[in-house]
Amino acid sequence: MKICGLTRPGDVQAAAEAGARYGGFVFFPKSPRHVEIARARELALEAPLGLAKVGLVVNADDALLDAILAEVPLDMLQLHGSESVARVAEIKARYGLPVMKAVGVAGEDDLEALADYGRVADQLLVDAKAPKGAALPGGNGLAFDWRLVANRRWPCPWMLAGGLTPANVAEAVALTGAPQVDVSSGVESAPGVKDPARIAAFVAAAQAGAVEKAVPRL
Repeated sequence: MKICGLTRPGDVQAAAEAGARYGGFVFFPKSPRHVEIARARELALEAPLGLAKVGLVVNADDALLDAILAEVPLDMLQLHGSESVARVAEIKARYGLPVMKAVGVAGEDDLEALADYGRVADQLLVDAKAPKGAALPGGNGLAFDWRLVANRRWPCPWMLAGGLTPANVAEAVALTGAPQVDVSSGVESAPGVKDPARIAAFVAAAQAGAVEKAVPRL
């Protein structure tokens, strides 16, 4: 699972200690979770082995990606804007890193894009579509109808996001069959401030949901 929007050394440690596999750093100035490149470098260098470091960008050009990757030892790029399928493929080829593409879902019409991006991305992040006019493309604490993606399969692995919290993630995993989950605002005590106790509770609940999903229903 992935804990996104890490901004402090304690956040990184809490994510790793709870059992998360991915830690996300946001490079998007409009977000309360935005980190400068120098700060992200410090956090990435302090990350324990086993925690994959993911850089989240929104419609980033090559100049920004060059600047980030020249300083920050990332393991994956997360594209969270309106990047085209061709742009996803271009970034993969240019930087040689695995790429996760976020796709917003609000209804059935949005599912076709998941198949399209799944043919070029290494992972998909199935997120709630941001409302029109929203300042942020994600991290808004909004959920979508999980039944839309229940037990779906795409050409590459996928991760469920959008409005997940320690209180609902077990249900979300059990209902959708999501193999992985992503959280940001759902484990915060204030915008951009991660809460170690909530991180631990989220991971434990997600794992419980996976167990429930695996138990056959009579």
